[in-house]
Amino acid sequence: MGGTDYTAGARCSEKRIRVGIDVGGTFTKAVAMDVTTGKMVAKSTVPTTHNSEKGVSAGIVAALGNILAESGIKLHEIEAISHSTTQAINALLEADVHKVGIVSMGVGPTKKDVVKRTRLDNEKTGPGKSLRTCHTFLDTSHLITKEEVGEAVKMLRGEGAEAIVATEAFGVDDPSNELFVMNEAAKMGVPSTASHEISGIYGLEIRTLTSVINASVLPKTLQVANFVEEGIRRMGVASPLMVMKGDGGVTSMDTFRTKPILTILSGPAASVAGALLHLRITNGIFIEVGGTSTNICVIREGKPEFRYVMIRDHPTCIRSMDVRIVGVAGGSMVRLSRGRISAVGPRSAHIAGLTYSCFADPKDLETGQIVTVRPKDGDEEYACIRCDGNTYAITNTCAANALEMIDDGDYSLANAKSAKISMKKIGEEMGVSYFEAAQSIIQTSSFDIMKTVARILKDYKMDSATEIIGGGGGASVLAPFVAKQMGAPYRKAEQAEVISSVGVALSMLQEEQEVSMVDPTPEMISREHNRVRAALVDKGAIPESVAIDSKFIPDKAILRITAVGNVEMDGGAARNVFTQDEAMGRAAEIMGADTDTVKLIFKSGHYFVFGANVKEKRLLGKKEKQRVVALDMFGRPKISIRNGKVFCGDRKTVTGSLDLFFDSKHFGIMPGVHLVNSIKAMDFSGLTSRSHVMAAVSGELADGEDGMVVVDMS
Repeated sequence: MGGTDYTAGARCSEKRIRVGIDVGGTFTKAVAMDVTTGKMVAKSTVPTTHNSEKGVSAGIVAALGNILAESGIKLHEIEAISHSTTQAINALLEADVHKVGIVSMGVGPTKKDVVKRTRLDNEKTGPGKSLRTCHTFLDTSHLITKEEVGEAVKMLRGEGAEAIVATEAFGVDDPSNELFVMNEAAKMGVPSTASHEISGIYGLEIRTLTSVINASVLPKTLQVANFVEEGIRRMGVASPLMVMKGDGGVTSMDTFRTKPILTILSGPAASVAGALLHLRITNGIFIEVGGTSTNICVIREGKPEFRYVMIRDHPTCIRSMDVRIVGVAGGSMVRLSRGRISAVGPRSAHIAGLTYSCFADPKDLETGQIVTVRPKDGDEEYACIRCDGNTYAITNTCAANALEMIDDGDYSLANAKSAKISMKKIGEEMGVSYFEAAQSIIQTSSFDIMKTVARILKDYKMDSATEIIGGGGGASVLAPFVAKQMGAPYRKAEQAEVISSVGVALSMLQEEQEVSMVDPTPEMISREHNRVRAALVDKGAIPESVAIDSKFIPDKAILRITAVGNVEMDGGAARNVFTQDEAMGRAAEIMGADTDTVKLIFKSGHYFVFGANVKEKRLLGKKEKQRVVALDMFGRPKISIRNGKVFCGDRKTVTGSLDLFFDSKHFGIMPGVHLVNSIKAMDFSGLTSRSHVMAAVSGELADGEDGMVVVDMS
């Protein structure tokens, strides 16, 4: 592909194109989106190249090549290419990891405690787990030398370490020793991770464990990152290349090379991002049915839920979208036992290298007999149809086509005659009709999905009638059946088969960091904001596009800061940017209020703030409260308060009004105070003194700048 001129025959009009590529277990799907209109201008699907010499990168390059060759998009019209990756999670799940050498550091008297908390032996990783480590300790009561570090790295390499972790008890406060070890390891050609780069929290043990997990896949992800970048650059594409993270944002390839753990669950996060940015779901359960697995997540009040990631029972300090993954999907194969369907999946026809029987020639299928096969070493036996010409898999998609569940034009539509023949064959083994056999397959497959949906609804205290939205190539195969069985409303996503790729294309650069902070001050908060903002700009964000949200979590003594930015300034016509009316509609839905009762309180370049007077029933009547909701320009909720006192204006007006309000009240404990200005939405709830709150508000509002402060009176 290297010498092809993809600009030939290009359209005359200039576009702003973002390419999103989602690497799934079965297919790699690419889309090109025009961000000024929000419209898709091209798409391509190729099989995921698991067995290629260059791994999944070969499929990424092929999908991009197809789009460029067929769409007439000019190379300079592409402003960014983003892709999801399964590399890190697959390596961890399949135990395809490298041994890690841990260089722990501390002052002499604390050696015993530091060693205990950083030596990850079998007692901590568990028998049969994937992590393999070796360990050494450096005393930092004196300045450590190059010779000491060199000897430590050599010793660990001698014990088989292929990557290094540098970890020190208070490395988040002073990372100089961790950086020193990293630099020396780099000179020796050994990839490394410093624990302070992975997390800013104080927990030495969890920070070290997370860093070891990250380092264990470094050599493999370095190779994959290089393959992807080299392949795309050979095509003449010079625009930024990004990778999806598990939090729904994208980041630079340099981040992927050094912190691949951040891309854990990037594939599932891509589907959620598509649901949020393209479908604009405010409340619902999103079920993305692929060929190999199904991703299920909840969206509440226009945003996904998050949780700390567990990997092979290892806890981490990495936050990711709460996406539940079920090992059944459109291509899942069928298992028979004692004349009944005992299970469906987790092996898919694609990974087994078999064609779906519903895509076979009916004449060929008529010659077939049911046999059982073990597609991979260690697999259970799966039922297939062995014919004169080939062996075909019996899948969920076959059953759905036999039941005529698939609409004309759907991505999963196949030959109904072939599907019914395959169901008849397996039905004969079961002693039932083709219809009953197909129903049994779909019901068995849907059971785990329904259990997962029910668990999510219970976890987040949501109504059982919450809407279910189907996405993915297999959306019509399982999602509507699940909704019907649960009595929930259902709709199929627009562009369902490539919704993950759309999510990757439309996602913005995002940087989230958690910092231990026992007693925050305005100066400390401002310093961390500036640091995170600078980190995002370093990754390619246009400074003017960066917006920052922060929240203090008192019970964990953590300040959580999220910065979002873009590689280019977005045009206002982009479909994923909310208009004021659209934002008001979402705010009304979040508040549970009629749209005509919702008023715009404050507006800046990045935020809309709305309020509504809502009457709540009390024991002795009703009490009126002012609901306040702040959304960013993409409709994502940043502040939601059930009863707030609002102050708007310039710095002098806001601080003066706030001061008078505090004088009129007697708070035993300072209430939560939130601020929104042109680029920040901040939670000052961690500030426990009036003077700190006043200083923080004054410090965040520049001269002549308008802002809004809301005091949480809930």
